[in-house]
Amino acid sequence: MTDEFNPQPYQPLEDSEPEMPPAPEHDHKQGGTLRWILETVLMVALAFALAQGIKAFVLQPYVIPTGSMEPTIMTGDRVLAEKLSFRWRIPRQGDIVVFDDPADRYPQLIKRVIAVAGQSVDVVDGKVIVDGKALSEPYLHDVDTTPGTVALPLIVPDGHVWLMGDNRPNSGDSRFLGPQPVSAVHGRAFAIYWPLSHIGSFSSAP
Repeated sequence: MTDEFNPQPYQPLEDSEPEMPPAPEHDHKQGGTLRWILETVLMVALAFALAQGIKAFVLQPYVIPTGSMEPTIMTGDRVLAEKLSFRWRIPRQGDIVVFDDPADRYPQLIKRVIAVAGQSVDVVDGKVIVDGKALSEPYLHDVDTTPGTVALPLIVPDGHVWLMGDNRPNSGDSRFLGPQPVSAVHGRAFAIYWPLSHIGSFSSAP
């Protein structure tokens, strides 16, 4: 009787690593929460940076502190001022601009550009005279303009603008402050966005 030999194919032993136990469920939850917090913080930081960039270089809201531009813009109105125009040009006659208050009573003031560098300004018989001609000012609604404390006539110096409020009887403007430097002008106001009853754009034509 012979033994029958049935060889089996050789199978090398595979190296195997012990299986790691699954991470506890609370570790997954903590990791997910931490990731969510970090993503939220990053999104908020990016949104803030974007908003600051827009505010600094493109568009900025302002609250009107006085009634010097009534009835065009009322006290407490919120306006939008764009900053791109003055990166390519200087303020021009008729622009309504936001600028630093030279008396430091308010953060900013808002007035209308009446004359620019090189133009002459005077007030005669209740009318504003620019370069010898009476300025057409329909936004005044037949309100007379009186002189202030600045001696007139005057030639607006280089790098400056002559600013006046539409509410001439109640406007501390260039008649009292003198010509204002263009470097103090922040932007060109073009629309009211609040309150809703006042929302809309306003005229910038002299």
